[in-house]
Amino acid sequence: MAVIVQKYGGTSVGDIERIKNVAKRVIETKNQGNQVVVVVSAMSGETNRLIGMANQVSQTPSGREMDLLLSTGEQVTISLLGLAIQEMGAQSCSFLGSQIKMLTDRVHTKARIRSIDATVIQKSLDIGQVVIIAGFQGVTDEGQITTLGRGGSDTSAVAIAAAIKADLCEIYTDVDGVYTADPHVCDNARKLSQISHEEMLELASLGSKVLQIRSVELAANHNVNLVVRSSFNSNEGTLLSEEEPDMEKIVVSGVALDLSEAKVAIREVPDEPGICMQVFGAIAKANINVDMIIQNTGADGKADLSFTVPMTDLPKSKEIIEALKKKFDFTKTETDTDIAKVSIVGVGMRSHAGVAAKAFSILAENNINIDMISTSEIKISIIVAKSDGKKAMQLLHDGFELYDET
Repeated sequence: MAVIVQKYGGTSVGDIERIKNVAKRVIETKNQGNQVVVVVSAMSGETNRLIGMANQVSQTPSGREMDLLLSTGEQVTISLLGLAIQEMGAQSCSFLGSQIKMLTDRVHTKARIRSIDATVIQKSLDIGQVVIIAGFQGVTDEGQITTLGRGGSDTSAVAIAAAIKADLCEIYTDVDGVYTADPHVCDNARKLSQISHEEMLELASLGSKVLQIRSVELAANHNVNLVVRSSFNSNEGTLLSEEEPDMEKIVVSGVALDLSEAKVAIREVPDEPGICMQVFGAIAKANINVDMIIQNTGADGKADLSFTVPMTDLPKSKEIIEALKKKFDFTKTETDTDIAKVSIVGVGMRSHAGVAAKAFSILAENNINIDMISTSEIKISIIVAKSDGKKAMQLLHDGFELYDET
């Protein structure tokens, strides 16, 4: 008997008919002799609807109240799915994150999981029930409801799979696997049968919407067998695995596009030890993730400092920089939301030279200007104008021959 965790996203449970289809798939899996735990998101559009109502009431809603509000979306879904499964003749029991003691830290709207008590889940499995759990949410030691941030249901599912030592964790979504690029942007994108955890981590962090980055980290750290599949067909999905030797034969595995970042530039920063530490230390204290950083040394002991942050964190970043501006007498600060980040990823880049040069050449030949560049062993990220983002992605995807040849 295998223990299988299945996670269904918002589009998979977007209406009553889709919830019934999920119930059928879950029961089929159970009838094959498996114990099944199901983790679900809120119905498609529900989280945005709740956020919209909150913004009509308050311009700056508190994190605690937002967590209480947004956690209700998953509560609706688990109950409806539980009723559907029971109506089809199977046993089920649904739980909120707090009921399985999914303990998190105290950071509202971006909480991180500390531990999960598998006892409640195992008791229900042992008596033959399908266990249904609300994703995206947890609870602090003090009993305060928290949420894990966008895509947090993926993280919930992998964390639960690790806690109960599941044999397999299946992430069901509206695409049937991981592609070389977003099929909505590159219509000739090819589905990958397998990808390394490291490559998927990079793609997830660079804008690929298939999996949430923290879920991939958890899968890698706890050796969770993870498969990405579609809830709308029975096609084979994409397996996330440890890197294998022949993976390096493929230089580039995928291209990602992120349109959700903003650029902050600080002009004429004192070129002194400790300045960067104080700037980025203040931003880190506000739980803002900085992505790309470039420092250009100028004249007269001054330098320019540029970095990117999530667009949602731009107002808070500007507030922090303005406070530091008074302290360090920066000449001025500039922000730009009209940017796109396009990235190429592949473990084969470790052993193949000239990848960056080829990428830059492809963009230059098509008159796409490069604003910022960031590299690691297995990825190259490039900031371009937002209007050039999709074109750049398509050019790099085809330039590295990632397309489906069928």
